[in-house]
Amino acid sequence: MDQIIECVPNFSEGRDPGIIRQITAEIESTEGVKLLNVDPGKATNRTVVTFVGNPAAVVEAAFRAIKKAGELIDMSKHKGEHPRMGATDVCPLIPIAGISMEETAAWAKKLAERVGKELKLPVYLYEAAQADKKRSNLSVIRAGEYEGFFKKIKLPEWKPDFGPAEFDAKRGATVIGARDFLVAYNVNLNTTSVRRANSIAFDVREAGRVKREGHPVTGKIVKDANGSPVSIPGTLKSVKAIGWYIEEYGIAQISMNLTNISVTPVHVAFDEVCKKAQDRGIRVTGSELVGLIPLQSLLDAGKYFLRKQKRSVGIPEKDIIRIAVKSLGLEELGPFKPEERIIEYLLKANDDKLVRMDLRAFADETSSESPAPGGGSIAAYAGALGVSLGTMVANLSSHKPGWDERWEEFSDHAETGQRLKSELLKLVDEDTRAFNRIMAAFGMPKATDEEKAARTAAIEAATKTATEVPYRVMELSFESMYMIKAMAETGNPNSVSDAGVGALCAKAAVTGAYLNVQINAKSLQDKAFAGSIVSKAKALNEQAAKLEAEILTAVNAKL
Repeated sequence: MDQIIECVPNFSEGRDPGIIRQITAEIESTEGVKLLNVDPGKATNRTVVTFVGNPAAVVEAAFRAIKKAGELIDMSKHKGEHPRMGATDVCPLIPIAGISMEETAAWAKKLAERVGKELKLPVYLYEAAQADKKRSNLSVIRAGEYEGFFKKIKLPEWKPDFGPAEFDAKRGATVIGARDFLVAYNVNLNTTSVRRANSIAFDVREAGRVKREGHPVTGKIVKDANGSPVSIPGTLKSVKAIGWYIEEYGIAQISMNLTNISVTPVHVAFDEVCKKAQDRGIRVTGSELVGLIPLQSLLDAGKYFLRKQKRSVGIPEKDIIRIAVKSLGLEELGPFKPEERIIEYLLKANDDKLVRMDLRAFADETSSESPAPGGGSIAAYAGALGVSLGTMVANLSSHKPGWDERWEEFSDHAETGQRLKSELLKLVDEDTRAFNRIMAAFGMPKATDEEKAARTAAIEAATKTATEVPYRVMELSFESMYMIKAMAETGNPNSVSDAGVGALCAKAAVTGAYLNVQINAKSLQDKAFAGSIVSKAKALNEQAAKLEAEILTAVNAKL
């Protein structure tokens, strides 16, 4: 697997598009990286940029961007709501695929050392890149902000990890590190009071608030035996939060960093802020995401709100996301475009040509002179259509009048159906790609013995894949028949014919894919592999025939 890391630098400029474009141009000009998102904020006067790529390319792009930001941004004139200490305020590296946190931290140190040495800029390491845990927390490093760092940097305990121990009046200082995926998330309030917003932030953030005697704000601070202030923890783990006023929108917000979304997901943070705000006579009116979010976070949120309504969660992905966006109020302050804000959508390779076609285009492509898409892709699509019909019956059953107590039973079936549908749709294009790899292997040079051997090996490998793909279609389509059978027997009786058609499609997918397994296995030199997969495929096809008969018997009994 290729190593991929993400970089999310925060630049202290959110109002001048020209400056922002010059900085992001440095990133885009670096080979091996992809710019995913640019999210400027006028009130914070800060832009969060997200890009990904291989580690060496990401570090190079980050260096160029930090250099350009230092040339264009004058921190002595900077004003904004967000805490900051430099033109490039913070630059985290985040492991995405094929790389450990330790390896990512090593790349962060390389970047920090280069910035300190070549740009003569004070650099502090944080999170996983910082060995001294007393100064690994970003808020601790940044305390005092730009204005206070002229004195702070002279203290021995705050000597930079790299670069000069002199605070640069124009560029400030930079914090570079490695961390887990962090979601920057703001919740909007129907108040302009920063003090009340902060009270809610202290209620929920993990660090909580300082304990006081008597009055919670003006009372004497309670200290422990060592003389340190005693804290009252907040209700949400792995959450940092402050309250602020956003002049651009005329509201106060709770600004949160969700540092571990497996511990505190977005929807949990939102609901908890709603609860604490209501306790203080304040209403949450919506929320906003800064930068990107993983797909699973929005799917989890959408399913959470659907379950609260006792509605099926086995609906298409786009519909779950729409529920999440509406429930969290993510469009209150502006449009929320999933294709621009969900990291997986931005990273998705453009290799699903067939399933993106409309019905007529797909039929036209199939009927053209090209040998692909062929029977394998059609079998996969027939399987997807079959399980989609079964899923439809499950969803209709989940909210059938009088069956309210059974919503979760049918929701589980529908969720299974959506999973199978998604996997089968992927195989529509994968089958055609497998065929194209065989053709590419046949086109390899064969002038020398070495080239002939390489060509033969490539043909064999591609043909094995082209045999395994339809077998996987068989497995998924056969699995879907059990769900379809359950819908024929226990689902909404008004939709039993739909379950029957679903079964016919699923069985056609199994048998159609079986034909492809046989014809591709026939060309394999590895006869043991070929014999094994054909034998398993034959048995699966026979089982599917029996299951189809059982489903149609159940269907006909209700017609």
